[in-house]
Amino acid sequence: MILPIVAYGDPVLRKVGKEIDKEYPQLEKLIADMRETMYNAQGVGLAAPQIGKAIRLFLIDASPFADDEELEEEDRNVLKNFNRVFINAKIVEEEGDEWAFNEGCLSIPDVREDVFRQEIITIEYQDENFEKHTETLSGLAARVFQHEYDHIEGVLFTDKLSSLKKRLIKKKLENISKGKIDAGYRMRFPNAKRK
Repeated sequence: MILPIVAYGDPVLRKVGKEIDKEYPQLEKLIADMRETMYNAQGVGLAAPQIGKAIRLFLIDASPFADDEELEEEDRNVLKNFNRVFINAKIVEEEGDEWAFNEGCLSIPDVREDVFRQEIITIEYQDENFEKHTETLSGLAARVFQHEYDHIEGVLFTDKLSSLKKRLIKKKLENISKGKIDAGYRMRFPNAKRK
């Protein structure tokens, strides 16, 4: 089932997600619905807060980036197979130089800005079967993970922009929260006027 994506301005996007366990109600269905929602919106990641649930769960399918000709073959192969569920994820270590990449977010349609993030991260998480994993990610895989991880920490990519950039997009963000945008997918707007 395709779920509405929560728009910028909704308080749930600012909550730190709670850890979940195997007993979380209808988790399998939730993951399936989130996957369908992500693909319907042409996203490469979707976090539970973006569908109104303040829990530590997100999905990533970075395979669309694997078509980028500018990437090295090794990076393309990593991205081609980077399709997972992350539960109770933690960033254990961040290293390398910060680098800029133009990011967008399904909760903030039509806003794209360069965001600086560290190049290499070591992470711990559980998959949908609650098996524990420790992994090191780099490049775009690390970036997509960091973007989705920020969601379960109550952080949006717009928080990482300079104060000048924030001022320049302020009106756009207000319009998004009011529903004055056509995202091309189902959304829930916190400040939309009821008709």
